[in-house]
Amino acid sequence: MLQQETKAVTKALGRHLLLELYGCPPEILNDTGTIQRIMVDVAKAVHATIIDTSFHHFSPFGVSGVVLIAESHFTIHTWPEYGYAAVDIFTCDEELNHEKSKALLIERFAAKRHQSRFLLRGEIE
Repeated sequence: MLQQETKAVTKALGRHLLLELYGCPPEILNDTGTIQRIMVDVAKAVHATIIDTSFHHFSPFGVSGVVLIAESHFTIHTWPEYGYAAVDIFTCDEELNHEKSKALLIERFAAKRHQSRFLLRGEIE
């Protein structure tokens, strides 16, 4: 009897957007309160379930922060002296709109240019 080979169907446990923002105004990238408001507003705009936030200002400049969401997290690290921010959006909910998040972040951080990568994480059969 011949066996028919079947292709395994994979499912991703998570989706990960890596967003690099260039040419952002340094005054935005060095303001912890503004960054936290932007990140929380974007999470709310895509209907993420916010659990907690933590943001830290470095001396002399730069901010790192996380918006912890039930679906995973939004994180940011800024280098105001270079006008650069690195943002990660990791979710395990296929309903959260990464493209909308990306567009809002580019707009709110007034990025002159950006690069992004999208990864599927935890592909399983």
